[in-house]
Amino acid sequence: MRVHPRAIGAVVLLAVAAAALGAVALTLGDFPLPLSGVLDALAGQGSRAQRFVVLELRAPRVALALVVGAALGVAGALFQSLARNSLASPDLLGFTTGAATGALVAIVAFGAGAGGTAIGAVAGTLATALVALALLGGATGGYRLVLVGIGLNAILVAVDNYLILRSELSVATAAQTWLVGSLNGQDWTAVTVVGIGLLVLMVPALGVSRRLDLLAMGDEAAGSVGVPVASTRAITLGVGVVLVGIATASVGPIAFVALAAPQLARRLTGATGPGLMGAGVLGALLLLAGDVLGQRLAAPEQYPAGTMTAAIGGLYLVWLLAREWRAGR
Repeated sequence: MRVHPRAIGAVVLLAVAAAALGAVALTLGDFPLPLSGVLDALAGQGSRAQRFVVLELRAPRVALALVVGAALGVAGALFQSLARNSLASPDLLGFTTGAATGALVAIVAFGAGAGGTAIGAVAGTLATALVALALLGGATGGYRLVLVGIGLNAILVAVDNYLILRSELSVATAAQTWLVGSLNGQDWTAVTVVGIGLLVLMVPALGVSRRLDLLAMGDEAAGSVGVPVASTRAITLGVGVVLVGIATASVGPIAFVALAAPQLARRLTGATGPGLMGAGVLGALLLLAGDVLGQRLAAPEQYPAGTMTAAIGGLYLVWLLAREWRAGR
């Protein structure tokens, strides 16, 4: 087993930064608390009001930001490694939009609540992945996956707009609120579901990580050294799709975390492969930072986390496309 001190050090520093930001987030809000008061509440001490604010209102939001961001970061790393393309993220491939479409169908057509919306989101992600695979004919490398994903994303956005326009005002408002991507009003149930799903799916994700590193050499070269190409692709795609589905089902579409986290993590850690741990930790940090910024940027007005990550990620995407264009000249 190879040990990379730089990668380990970077992941540890990112985890410490995420924990520190989480501690700060627990002190902020309309009911400000000192860090000592937060620690008392976490230890089951302090006043009843302190315990309620910290344990029931703020801690679930912080924890959910961390696990959802980690899930999106890992999913982005898997897709980018699978396609061997830095633009291959769930946002651009249409998987996040597919989750949104499935949730909208559940909301608009069936009046589903939180549970039904979550099921619809996961089903929408899986259906989008199956359509993409059918159109690709099994090929997932290079720009083909990205181009097919962009086309599917455009179609699904049109479907989403149609569903909202044809629904009643109250239903359309609820659907549009979900589409923004927000951590408001979440409880420990959502944290538990996403957290357990992330822990379970990390096992096969880490299992194929080394294979993806070898797959970057090309299918024939990887197969010649014993990599089962077909099963590696299937496992990678399946794990990534389910991660996106459960993350989107819990909070709505969150843009650009899955695109930016793996690339920034690779630059920090110096990793050559997928770098799943670094991407997951940095994804958690990015989403939590976006949520904190959205809460405090224009307080008492609040901006959803999805809006903040989209605004920041849009600038990052412009820079990335310019960099790719210069590199290809």
